Amino acid sequence: MSGELQATEPRTAGREDASETDRSRPAAPDPKRRLATIVGRELRTVLRTRTFFVLGLAFAAVLLGIAWVGGSVRAGYVPTLVDLLTPLELLVPVVAVAYGYRAILGDEQRGELDVLETYPVSHREIVLGVYAGRAIGLLATIVLPLAVVAAAVVRFEDDALSVYASHSGADSPILFARFVVLTVLFALAVLAVAIAISAAVSGTRSALALAVVALVVLLVGFDLAIAFGVSAGAIGDAELVYSLALSPLSAYRGLVFESAIVVAAGTGPAVASPIASLASLAAWTIGSLGFAAWALNR
Repeated sequence: MSGELQATEPRTAGREDASETDRSRPAAPDPKRRLATIVGRELRTVLRTRTFFVLGLAFAAVLLGIAWVGGSVRAGYVPTLVDLLTPLELLVPVVAVAYGYRAILGDEQRGELDVLETYPVSHREIVLGVYAGRAIGLLATIVLPLAVVAAAVVRFEDDALSVYASHSGADSPILFARFVVLTVLFALAVLAVAIAISAAVSGTRSALALAVVALVVLLVGFDLAIAFGVSAGAIGDAELVYSLALSPLSAYRGLVFESAIVVAAGTGPAVASPIASLASLAAWTIGSLGFAAWALNR
């Protein structure tokens, strides 16, 4: 009996020492808290970067200048969004890439990524946190000027109606709100592509070169490929509305026409497949973020 007690006492003491060690070791924060910490860090980076502030002012000045000089703010919501559509097709990718092409690369060059990896943080959490923080800054840069433009329409529209209809053939703030939402989805998709570039490269020059290539492909390449496919007969009229969804830019353009412009006109052929276009923007966003997480894990 005494031998049994002597045999069990060390094991009991070992368990007590282990439990005391476990209690003294700080518990890892939950995933939501870890993600919120990374998002907050990115937001502080955005706020400290003067380039983003200047970029936002320039973006707002261009939009307000186009809407005011063109006189669309006095014509209504739909004329205003029509005037802004082409500039936004060019400006939104540029601004989104500027926000994201060095987001993860900058952390790696400063050694912050190595510090983050010493904590119980997965690569997926790092990518999502960086993306969410940059997305908040990007959306503020894009949405606030568009809100100011909408307020200018309210203030200066000629013969403004006190009650707006939501059905076809009526100029409505609802249509402009749809335009803003679709612009946000487009910006988030391009930002995800920029984050993927940032995770895949190892130097600033490489990031800049790939960012320029991505802009050319997004702004010109896909549209040229679709136009070539139509001219060569590889893409028929029935497949065209679905082929346009392959590019995030043409998907965005088609959604704006289908949900804000054609609806206001009341008539017109289908210029896009809304479901395919929305699925394309979602696929570009999720696929790019997934690639970024994989690239960090190599």
